[in-house]
Amino acid sequence: MLMTKERRPAIRTLRGWAISVLQEAGAIHECEEHGWAKDRTDPHARERALELARHYHPVGLSPDDAVAEIRAVLDSVGDSCPECLPSD
Repeated sequence: MLMTKERRPAIRTLRGWAISVLQEAGAIHECEEHGWAKDRTDPHARERALELARHYHPVGLSPDDAVAEIRAVLDSVGDSCPECLPSD
């Protein structure tokens, strides 16, 4: 008998969703060497991410809560990788 498993959503957490929205908008990117998220400090990209969150929020989440999660992730991301050595 052929059995199929139900596919899980690609993004499993609200934080994961917010990170993917921020990456799609170009507001954050990964450190090439260590994989840490880094803020691009681009105000236009931040606004695009907030607009995406308002209009394409996860099912069961209000637009205001989606925007709040985007802001929470942005507040937790720095503009440098904590593992990279500072350039002299």
